[in-house]
Amino acid sequence: MRKFSPTRKIYSKKTLEKLDAKIKLLGSNTKLSVDNFLNIRLIISITIFFISLFIFEHYGYLLAPFLAIAFYILTYYYFIDYKISKRTIKLEKEAVTFFEVLLLSVEAGNDLLQSLITTSNNVDSEFSSEFKITINEVKYSKTLNRALKDMRKRIPSDNINNIILNISEASLFGGNIIDTLNNQIDFLQEKRIQHVRGEINKLPIKISIISVLFFIPLILLLILAPVLINIMY
Repeated sequence: MRKFSPTRKIYSKKTLEKLDAKIKLLGSNTKLSVDNFLNIRLIISITIFFISLFIFEHYGYLLAPFLAIAFYILTYYYFIDYKISKRTIKLEKEAVTFFEVLLLSVEAGNDLLQSLITTSNNVDSEFSSEFKITINEVKYSKTLNRALKDMRKRIPSDNINNIILNISEASLFGGNIIDTLNNQIDFLQEKRIQHVRGEINKLPIKISIISVLFFIPLILLLILAPVLINIMY
């Protein structure tokens, strides 16, 4: 029996289903659940509201709603969207190695399922762990195509999901899995290079921001220090 959750009375079924789908993108190892996330976020937001009212005597009625709403929104961003974004980058990086080993196994003459078993047993990564779960589902009742379809619900990367879909269709309809893997590996490698280039291009902007926030005030302080000393003394 499901424990009572006040948030399930507040949110619509569509909102709960959308959040549940997002939490699944955090991976099989996540300890986050829809009920825990919503209940804890609601309780802490209310607590922040009343504490703010108590601490800020004169401006509490203005700050309390702002702080509570800010926490409410930022919590979703950090624990859901931000972590999904970070996991997407991590999985796309790990996927290159995984699919390269998978390609070698397929080229050795193994079928897709056996190749996935061999690869997941020899590659140690979070991405590989997701395939281990998929393989276990096949062992216990699901077809490989169904298990791969369910796996895509746990993967936040559209690029990886397209690869899994292409591999699944190639296996189902008798396509050339080797060519499919070669093309998709090249695509992932190119995307990884573009990501690195993008990070490099952001460095000047980050350095400029650091300069504005730290170095320029220090320089101004050094320049104005003699003037301030004369005024004070």
